[in-house]
Amino acid sequence: MKPLIVLLCVFVVAALVQNLVLHHNDLAFSGRIGMAAMLAFTGMGHFMYTKGMALMVPDFIPFKKLIIYLTGIFEFVAAITLLIPATQLLTAWLLIVFFIIMLPANIKAAIEKVDYQKGTHDGNGMNYLWFRVPLQLLFIAWTYMSVVLI
Repeated sequence: MKPLIVLLCVFVVAALVQNLVLHHNDLAFSGRIGMAAMLAFTGMGHFMYTKGMALMVPDFIPFKKLIIYLTGIFEFVAAITLLIPATQLLTAWLLIVFFIIMLPANIKAAIEKVDYQKGTHDGNGMNYLWFRVPLQLLFIAWTYMSVVLI
């Protein structure tokens, strides 16, 4: 829920600032700013909640903590390169693939009731997927619409 709030709030603020200061609206640019802020926010989580996020990684994958750190770094880099015109299209496609790849981790977290912030198995369970799967789809659509369609 928090990443969605960051995405939407930053998008609205960016659109308002553009309208009030620059007297025009580039909603795709505001969308990229919102996504960049969300990625920076979630990237921090990879370093703050490493233990809990490692519980989400499928069991057959080794070096779980390293993967959590690397994906956090990826999110920081993507947050920056999404705002650079020369790199934003490649970044958008990589993010779309990333969001698809993350879905099994979210499914595993729901099945095993992972609370990634506490690093325990007393999370929301399967009800979490009713929110998380549409949220992943929203992130994919948002990225596509704010970069690829322009």
